[in-house]
Amino acid sequence: MTLHAASREALDLAETRLGEVLADAGADPATVGDELLSVVDLLDREIGLRRAVSDASASPESRQGLVRRLFDGKLSEPALKVLDTVAGSRWSSPRELVDGIESLGRSALLTSAEKTGNVETVESQLFQVARIVSGSSELEAALSDLAAPADAKRTLVRGLFADKVDVVTETLVEQVVRRAKGRGVGNGLDKLVALAAERRERSVAYVTSANALTDEQQAQLGSKLNGIYGRTLALHVEVDPRLGGGLVVRVGDEVIDGSTAGQLAAVRRRLSRA
Repeated sequence: MTLHAASREALDLAETRLGEVLADAGADPATVGDELLSVVDLLDREIGLRRAVSDASASPESRQGLVRRLFDGKLSEPALKVLDTVAGSRWSSPRELVDGIESLGRSALLTSAEKTGNVETVESQLFQVARIVSGSSELEAALSDLAAPADAKRTLVRGLFADKVDVVTETLVEQVVRRAKGRGVGNGLDKLVALAAERRERSVAYVTSANALTDEQQAQLGSKLNGIYGRTLALHVEVDPRLGGGLVVRVGDEVIDGSTAGQLAAVRRRLSRA
C-alpha cells in the first residue's frame, strides 16, 4: 500500500491508537478487525460519506462527530476509538483513508491470530489460498470480476475455504476479494502472506521446486537463504514439475533461478545474442 505523506502520518497515529486499544484486556482484536473492515465496505459503497469523513475543510471535531453519529451503538467502543483517530487526522485523499482503515483492520485480525498462537498457521493458509487462486485462471477471474456482486464472491470464498481455514484467514481472504475491483487477487493475497510473516519478524521467500522437498531439505535451504539475505526468512514452497529440476526462489523483487528450465532459457538468450 502506497500512501502520500499526510496519509502515512495519519496511519502511523491510528496504528499507535490501535495498539493502545488492543492492549486493553477488554478489547477483542478479532471483533475490532471485523468492525473496521465492515467500515471499509461501507465507505467503498458510499462515495459521499468517505469524502465527508476525509474532508480537510471540516474541523477534526466535526469529522469525529460524524463518525460517532454513524457508528455509536453499532460498533464496539475500541473500534470507535480507533475511528476517532482516523477521522481526526488529515488524509491525502478519501481513498487513502479507506485504505488506511483496511490496513488497521488487517492488523487487528493478525493481532488476534498472534494472541491465539495461530499466526504461523494463518500465514501458511494464506499462502495455500494464494496458490489455489493463482493456479486457476477461472477462479481468479471469478473472484476479480467487477460485475459480480460482493455477496456472490463472499459465498464463493466461503464455499471453497469455510471450515478448512482459520476464521482470520477466511476474513482476510474475503476482504481482498471484495476490494479486488477487477484486479487480480493473487497480489493482494501475497501481500497478506508478507504481513503475517512480519508478525513473526520474517520476510517471505517463495520457493518453486520441480520436486517436493523434505523437511530436512527445506531446513537446509532456509539456513542458506537466511545467510544470503542476512535475516530470517519464512519459506513457502510449491511444486511445479515444469521446471524440470532445481529451484526458483523469489524474495521481494529478487529472483534466483536455479531451475533446469531457467538455465535452458538463459542458454537460448545467450545463443540468440551470438
